[in-house]
Amino acid sequence: MIQNTLTSKARRQHRVRAKLLAGTNLPRLTVLRSNQNIGAQIIRKDGHVLAAVTSQSLKSFKGTKLAQAAEIGTLLGKIAKENKIDSIVFDRGAYRFHGRVKALAEAVRESGIKF
Repeated sequence: MIQNTLTSKARRQHRVRAKLLAGTNLPRLTVLRSNQNIGAQIIRKDGHVLAAVTSQSLKSFKGTKLAQAAEIGTLLGKIAKENKIDSIVFDRGAYRFHGRVKALAEAVRESGIKF
């Protein structure tokens, strides 16, 4: 079998998600990271999106991509608190837990969401 980037990424994403959702009914926080933007969603077990924030919604934000990810995390934490969500499962997808993904996760934790 010939491996390429897409199949490897899909396998990593499936492996991480299978371990996360094995025995829990908590909503999951998914991360989407591109070269320029970052986004995050809180999704229920049935696939319903409870909250979503992207860096494209921050029109007037000035700063690095790392600071942008932290800002997205704090905004998502505020929205989650307003929707009475206090604990979630963090789904990093196929991304490593460092850099912008880690900054987003730590900002959500600082806003009072447990995972």
